[in-house]
Amino acid sequence: MLEIRELCAGYGAVQILRDVSLTVRAGEIATLVGSNGAGKSTLLNAVCGIVRPVSGRVLLDGEDITGRACEAIVALGITQVPEGRRLFPHMTVRDNLILGAYRRRDADGVRRDLAWIYELFPILEQRQRQPAGSMSGGEQQMCAIGRGLMAKPRLLILDELSLGLAPIMLDTLVDALHRVHEEGTTIFLVEQDVATAFDLASAGYVLENGRVVLAGPTVQLRSDPHVKKAYLGL
Repeated sequence: MLEIRELCAGYGAVQILRDVSLTVRAGEIATLVGSNGAGKSTLLNAVCGIVRPVSGRVLLDGEDITGRACEAIVALGITQVPEGRRLFPHMTVRDNLILGAYRRRDADGVRRDLAWIYELFPILEQRQRQPAGSMSGGEQQMCAIGRGLMAKPRLLILDELSLGLAPIMLDTLVDALHRVHEEGTTIFLVEQDVATAFDLASAGYVLENGRVVLAGPTVQLRSDPHVKKAYLGL
């Protein structure tokens, strides 16, 4: 579904990504892992049109979408749940969720999907009329994921799912994402918590200093000596 070929990108004169290549196949959960500052968010921003690549290509179903505007990329079926959630804190939980469907014109479908989000995350229905910023970090992450799903994406990109969350809340989110995947959504998880990423995904890439240094099934990556020492503390 998503193919990145020899992508180079950065900010001004500072180059962050160097010849990054990876593939996310339709129907899978793939992950990109790496330490803070490795370039993970820069890669996502290049895919989603926030950062314009210096060179290389981003393809969706074989179509070159490199450098297209954010709204055009969302229209093609890619939605990002950004690091830090980026909710509108003074708006209600329900209004934040509805904003995810801003491009859609199928009112009945939007209502059905909102009901499904409430089934997936029941606490959001209970809190739907309160300001999103008044919820806990884990509840806000649920709302951010729900907002992303309201766009009805074919590819859902998650940036730092586990950031600042208690283990029990993270387990709840991982279970929910398995359900989302079972419904047919392809997921690309970008994560600093390598153990969580490998539990969720079947294919993985390791990014270090702006370069992909390892790639393969997560079962194999988990047993790689470098990964075990650098990321898993083994």
